[in-house]
Amino acid sequence: MKLTIKPFATKMACCLLLLAGGLDAPAGQPNVLFIAVGDLRAELGCYGGEHVESPCIDRLATQGTLFERAYCQQTVCNPSRASVLTGMRPDTLRVWGLLTHFRQNKPDVVTLPQLFKKSGYHSQCVGKIFHNWLQDDWKGDEVSWTVPSVLHYNRHGNDLPQVDGKLSPNLVSGKGGAECRDVPDNAYFDGRVAETAIDTLRAICKDDKPFFLAVGFWKPHTPFNAPKKYWDRYQREAIPVPGHLTPPTDVPEIALTSSRYRGGGNSAELREMHHGHLAAISYLDAQVGSVLTELDALDLSRNTIVVFWSDHGLHLGEHGLTRKTTAFELDARVPLIIRAPGHKSGQRSAAIVELLDLYPTLTELCGLAAAPDLEGVSLVPLLNDPARELMESALTQTPRPNYPRGKPPKVMGYSIRTGRYRYTQWRDFQTGDVQACELYDHDNDPLETANVVANDDQQTAIAKLSEKLDSLLPKK
Repeated sequence: MKLTIKPFATKMACCLLLLAGGLDAPAGQPNVLFIAVGDLRAELGCYGGEHVESPCIDRLATQGTLFERAYCQQTVCNPSRASVLTGMRPDTLRVWGLLTHFRQNKPDVVTLPQLFKKSGYHSQCVGKIFHNWLQDDWKGDEVSWTVPSVLHYNRHGNDLPQVDGKLSPNLVSGKGGAECRDVPDNAYFDGRVAETAIDTLRAICKDDKPFFLAVGFWKPHTPFNAPKKYWDRYQREAIPVPGHLTPPTDVPEIALTSSRYRGGGNSAELREMHHGHLAAISYLDAQVGSVLTELDALDLSRNTIVVFWSDHGLHLGEHGLTRKTTAFELDARVPLIIRAPGHKSGQRSAAIVELLDLYPTLTELCGLAAAPDLEGVSLVPLLNDPARELMESALTQTPRPNYPRGKPPKVMGYSIRTGRYRYTQWRDFQTGDVQACELYDHDNDPLETANVVANDDQQTAIAKLSEKLDSLLPKK
């Protein structure tokens, strides 16, 4: 359970003023560069992935605090991002799929960028921050930004190469939209996002206002279509591929998804999929590096908080699955790095944290009055002392069906991650009745290959975990 951290009195004193009409930002306020990425699991050099070429993000990690055990609130884009940007859980927002916008059920919620805007900041969005393309009435959630969003309203399948002249050939199979073409970085969405973010930094740094600049990169979400030079960084036969390509033993069927991998353990398809995924990560890394390099060149880094986070992870054959929308560790765990002026560099925290905590963290770092209904806690204590702990567990959920179309799901999987265990209950969403359970002992089975919920020697732990999960859920 999370510890309660009391807000500063000065924050609460000005909260009503901020929400009513806005204030000028206090002198010397730090800027915020808020970098979001899609479908990036904790597979980077700085997370121990020696096979991954991610030098720019790795460098950011050496300059800030890397959170080794950060978890999203739901393992699909729209609910996860809505949760981060409002500071509320999916059940509070009643957002569980791709079609529902958070303002349908919480019309007056103050989003994170909106709060900065109301606090006197220039608040701007480049790229994919909110999930927009299925929500025509809220393109970019305009109320959250000082100026209209750009490069945000699209879908991943439309990320086709744009080049002058003849398009070079695709050198890979093309399965799932994979492309390996000799094209420049700006042929695809993320190269143009980086270029626009750089131009935006150059423009807004001339203003007197501090800024909250959200930069949303689309990769490494499928399709894996990075330019050829990023594929060339890897030798395909040397790329590690997963060995556990079947579901966990004794896993309930409801825990799995319809996105299945049917191939062999060392197939050409599996190797190309992982090759393309790594190329997409390296392509993303280079774009992040370009933006951070410009931040340095403009002499803004000394007074800019940088946050790097992913909305959720994904499977690439592990458990016999592809994509996301499960309650397994690979989907729930995400990379999270915070570089904040005045805090030590090169820190690593093993504390369990949630993406939900970013909202109160940034408001505390910037001395702003946070909305009173946030459901996360500030991570500033961990920036000050990464060896401490804030909470005992993180809660991630996923519904069945995977994408309820504007209605409550039939069943919800609620999963808590403690220091040792991942414990999941699949509950009837209306009655709360438990239909199936899972337990994975990460001390002995970090790849979650066996559901040991029926083991006699785990029943004491299960009773405690079940009680803890009950305490985190809203009462029916």
